[in-house]
Amino acid sequence: MKTLNKKVVEKKVKKADVKKAPVKKVVVKKSIKKPIIKKPDKPKAKTLVTKEKITTRSKKLVKKNLVEASDYNSFWLNDGQILNSLPALAEVLKSMDSAVYKYHTANGRHDFANWVEDVLQDAECATALRKNKTPASARKTVLLYLTFYFI
Repeated sequence: MKTLNKKVVEKKVKKADVKKAPVKKVVVKKSIKKPIIKKPDKPKAKTLVTKEKITTRSKKLVKKNLVEASDYNSFWLNDGQILNSLPALAEVLKSMDSAVYKYHTANGRHDFANWVEDVLQDAECATALRKNKTPASARKTVLLYLTFYFI
């Protein structure tokens, strides 16, 4: 049997030699569509922070030592009261006026949460405090997180 040897000839092609295929114009007819009206989403129910949720976040529940702020790092309320620990914050929140609370939390200030996170070194409690809107709800949050401390 004879095998045919085919020679492959490579030829460099210039761009000018290549012919472009003609471009077809596609006409798209637009149809009138009715606007889609979305129903407003239902507001999500507020979720309360519970002890069970906190314990599921951290697999090992270890009690911490209570941190007390020095005189220099104490929290000064705008009504003149001075706080130096988480239990003191809970006690003051029990009888705090709404105007004083709003002063320290309005416009995204979150003074209480920032102080708890930076000075008292409790980031989880600070995150929960940022979600509270009233002194009563903030007090419940602080009391919940106090259960994780040796007092």
